[in-house]
Amino acid sequence: MISKFLQKLGYKTLGFFQEFGQVSNLLGSIIKFFPQIPRSRKLILFQMEHIGVNSLPLVLIIAIFTGAVSAWQAAYQLKGIAPLSFLGGATSRAIITELGPVLTGIVIAGRVGASIAAELGTMKVTEQIDALETMAISPIRFLAMPRFLAAIIMMPILVIFANAIAVLGAYIVSNYFLGVSFAVFFNSVKRFFIMGDLVAGLIKTIFFGGVTSLLGCHIGFRTEGGAEGVGLSTIRSFVVSAALILILDYVLWMLIF
Repeated sequence: MISKFLQKLGYKTLGFFQEFGQVSNLLGSIIKFFPQIPRSRKLILFQMEHIGVNSLPLVLIIAIFTGAVSAWQAAYQLKGIAPLSFLGGATSRAIITELGPVLTGIVIAGRVGASIAAELGTMKVTEQIDALETMAISPIRFLAMPRFLAAIIMMPILVIFANAIAVLGAYIVSNYFLGVSFAVFFNSVKRFFIMGDLVAGLIKTIFFGGVTSLLGCHIGFRTEGGAEGVGLSTIRSFVVSAALILILDYVLWMLIF
């Protein structure tokens, strides 16, 4: 029984390193096509609209309720410890450094990462990717590179909007339900705001966007098994991307802060 367990563990470990090498190779191939960005600008702009603009309503809805919940939670934590005049600073720092980047990253992993895997997986099983190669069009330049660039460009922009709306949501709860005035709330935000927190949060989102799009492309390109395989790739893309976002969040926090 122990030998079977060790054998299975060995296969899983080898599979992990093999897939890590495949993803690294895909990233290298995408970077190799960066000099052709001007040629692919229309594809990149289209993906920026799909990843960024079309995701904005969902991101903003989640952000405003995230800010509202964080205000309630911060008020509960501050009760009996510190006055509610610290509420603006407490909520804004939590939103800017953690809640905004991480929740936006997970939303994009669900909406965009899964979409990329499904789209490319469908193209793979219907042999459209083989048709591109037959026409001497690189699937990496035509499909992967625009999505990767669009994700790392639009993620910080989405998070800036998410942070602003989340702070607004925190203010609405603080003002209308907790009796904290506009001046008190935003004076606290201004007092405790550190530009380094915002920059660090935006740096993290670049990695989140890159990981989400890269895994979506990798899983999509390796989809097999028809419609069932596309469904499994979609689920796997979201699960792995969401897990890696949380792992990266911890690692980058240790490195940046």
